[in-house]
Amino acid sequence: MGNGAAAGKNGAGPDSAQGMSLTDVGTAKQGTNPKEVVIGIAPAFGKNMHYTIKRIPHAIVLREIIAGIEEEGCVARVVRVERTSDVGFISNYAAKLSGSGIGIGVQSKGTTVITQKDLNPLTNLELFPLAPLITEDRYRAIGRNAAKYAKGDSPIPVPVQLDQTVLPIYQPIAVLLHNRETSEVLIDGAHREIAYKFAK
Repeated sequence: MGNGAAAGKNGAGPDSAQGMSLTDVGTAKQGTNPKEVVIGIAPAFGKNMHYTIKRIPHAIVLREIIAGIEEEGCVARVVRVERTSDVGFISNYAAKLSGSGIGIGVQSKGTTVITQKDLNPLTNLELFPLAPLITEDRYRAIGRNAAKYAKGDSPIPVPVQLDQTVLPIYQPIAVLLHNRETSEVLIDGAHREIAYKFAK
């Protein structure tokens, strides 16, 4: 399974994560397929970090989002955004590269955003801020909704669980994970096209 990009001589070698490999195949280009949804992954996603704050493997996160997109008859493309660790900006860059204008941003800790290319990076179509509460089925639902937006539909937003009791438990871990992610940022780094392959 992949995004149609084959590893090239100029691309970096694969990053092996739990259950998948991600291969840098060069600078990401503007998409033209109106049924395309770009998934923007954060700098360390599946590279030097491999699990969300809920300990869901990044392979499962990516696989479920892609499955949701494909269930709606759309096409997923994966791009690594290296110049920021802010999920709002990651999703915005992804949307701007997407042929449909719809993008998903995913931080390594699991926080996720669906957005549209013309929206300000601080606004979005759907935001899932509490990563400890995002389950595998939620990630698939996020993919489905992103695809529906790409098709011009107005889907019912994926329900967002809000449980303030998790904040004291997870906040210190979230800060550490975000700092680790931010240490991977390359200021003005090019967006990278990523070929993915999941273990069978």
